[in-house]
Amino acid sequence: MESKKPIKVLRIINRLNLGGPTYNAAFLTKYLEPEYETRLLAGMKDDSEAGSEFITQNLGIEPIYVQDMHRSIHPIKDFKSFIEIRNAIKAFKPQIVHTHAAKAGAIGRLAALSCGVPVILHTFHGHIFHSYFSSFSTKVFLFIERYLAKRTSGIVVISKIQQKELCEDYKICDKSKAHIIPLGFDLAKYTTDLESKRKAFRAEFGIHDDEIVISIIGRLVPIKNHTMFLEALAYLQANTNRKFRAMIVGDGENRMNIEEKAKSLGLSFDNTDLQKTCAITFTSWRKDIDVINAGSDIVCLTSFNEGTPVSLIEAAAAGKPILTTNVGGIADFIEDGQNGFLVESRDLINFQEKLKTLVENDSLRNQFSTTNSQKIVKQFSYQRLVSDMRALYKMLLN
Repeated sequence: MESKKPIKVLRIINRLNLGGPTYNAAFLTKYLEPEYETRLLAGMKDDSEAGSEFITQNLGIEPIYVQDMHRSIHPIKDFKSFIEIRNAIKAFKPQIVHTHAAKAGAIGRLAALSCGVPVILHTFHGHIFHSYFSSFSTKVFLFIERYLAKRTSGIVVISKIQQKELCEDYKICDKSKAHIIPLGFDLAKYTTDLESKRKAFRAEFGIHDDEIVISIIGRLVPIKNHTMFLEALAYLQANTNRKFRAMIVGDGENRMNIEEKAKSLGLSFDNTDLQKTCAITFTSWRKDIDVINAGSDIVCLTSFNEGTPVSLIEAAAAGKPILTTNVGGIADFIEDGQNGFLVESRDLINFQEKLKTLVENDSLRNQFSTTNSQKIVKQFSYQRLVSDMRALYKMLLN
């Protein structure tokens, strides 16, 4: 008997930078086999971003790069990307085109529509409808997304809060079209060998046993609002006797501005001697985030806008207390006062006070730690992600 041919999926992602979208695109490309044959197309990352080719390499995936597709808007390059993606669709003949994030979602869906692909699906890993662009630009993007959503078979959202924002606040699509499928990861390494990793991390940076390590992990770009983090550290420096070290993990276009702000606030750092006891250590990009989490005592996030940030999922899986702004889908897994603190995105005073509380209250940090790990690993496993997506594909194909 002839075996049934796999269903073809063309998966298109903005770029393979270090973050949740890349992990999810990679896991869905790999683990939907053999029922689905998936080809992965990816745009080009910015020079300031950490590459994540190791994610696809470790899974044995060879992405096809769309050389002209970049994060920024460029009409000529974007049109060339459209032609290249349309040609890839014609050659591969997929039954499903599934796009991830804004740029790939716009160009990829238009190309799929022009080719008459039966099922067109788009995942919003976050959105750009506030805190990114001017009011006029935002209105243009809303018009484009509403137009595309009407012609899309389904929309994947990664949290209940994101579903509400897209369907009720911004009117992108009807709620019946927006399917909630949370992110999925392989979180095993964030739960194992924590003590040895902690010792290695703290030895690498010369951190003493009595120093509380406060880490923030992510791109150094304006939307991440590192200014709030720095101002909270300055408050802490003036208002506690506890010793602390802050680790700024990542890099990006805002690096020099962040360093200048740190200087103006009297926060010391030394980019030549990372073992020197300073208020802040800039680590640049690191791939061993499991080691950083193990060595940290508190993990923060200060963004104006997020989807569901992978840095907090990984930190929570490692059992770390979280202090974060209440944006995107974070409230779906961080419960205020239970396994972390949620603060409104412009409430600096509350953020400062909550950070001081976590630094000074050892028993509260321990309480938050024990609440985090097992729940998070189950909620955000890649096996659950693959199972949920397989079921959605079947439904849309039928």
